[in-house]
Amino acid sequence: MRSNALAAVGLALCSALFFTLTYVLNRSLVAGGGHWAWAGILRYLITLPLLALVLPWQGGLGPLPQELRRHPRTWLLWSSVGFVLLGVPLTWAASSGPSWLIAGSFQTTVLAGPLMAPLIYRDARRHLAWRSLAIGVLILAGVFALQWGHAQGQMHAGDWLAIAAVVVSAFAYPLGNRMLLLHLEYSQTRLNAVQRVFGMTLCSWPLWLLFAVIAWFTVGPPGWREVLLAGGVALSSGVIATVLFFRATDMVRSEPTALAAVESMQAAELLFATVLGAAFLSEAWPHGFSAAGALLIVIGIALFGWISGRSAAGHDEDVRTLRTDRGA
Repeated sequence: MRSNALAAVGLALCSALFFTLTYVLNRSLVAGGGHWAWAGILRYLITLPLLALVLPWQGGLGPLPQELRRHPRTWLLWSSVGFVLLGVPLTWAASSGPSWLIAGSFQTTVLAGPLMAPLIYRDARRHLAWRSLAIGVLILAGVFALQWGHAQGQMHAGDWLAIAAVVVSAFAYPLGNRMLLLHLEYSQTRLNAVQRVFGMTLCSWPLWLLFAVIAWFTVGPPGWREVLLAGGVALSSGVIATVLFFRATDMVRSEPTALAAVESMQAAELLFATVLGAAFLSEAWPHGFSAAGALLIVIGIALFGWISGRSAAGHDEDVRTLRTDRGA
């Protein structure tokens, strides 16, 4: 089980790299004159056919059609929370702040999972994972230090509005993901990561199509540049990163500490965004508060991985209990 938890953490770290491209490409889209609404809409409209191409090599649809027929409202609700409530604020924020600010703000998702656990679960998982929470605070402190250094101590009203929008996304994403995992656990339905992402993307389409109609008549149709950049986001984030992340969470879904560790790997997005910003956007390398913040994030990620491995190896009595507890 130790290797399983560490493998899940590794997959989550890889997913963070592909998620980082979302901030860079979204920022490029709006900076080039595109409208932020099309960034989110096109991402999910393009993601579905891309996933359809992958499905035949990942077990096909499997039990997904029967699952959607039995529980359509559950899938529509949590897919909208996990994808629509993620995508709309995140892409709006791209027009209001630099990529590093958006990437940094999204790291509040580190605390979202542990904080929501008492409200989501009704079994032993409802208890706050205090060690995970404490290390999450450490990572969050690093995020704020990195942001403060990037902004040179001056945060404007637009920056704070962008942060607030991204915080909504940061809580919506793990909430939708965890609630779907919990539903599948109760219904005893086994879906692999690609099937689950395909189902959630499909069930988010009604809202995305509605938004597409509204955007078409209010801001006009998208240009080819918007389509190409959104296609890049769809491939990197909507397919590769999302499937890797969902696969990682599925591997450790009954281990709260390991699950928090997987979710915490998204903190690496800020480090990746800093490197990409310096390489392609001519942003300065972190120094002072920024360098200290980056160091705190790296330390926090290492601690999460260490705790994840120890818990999965059987050093945590609560985690051993949870392995056979399907909840109810």
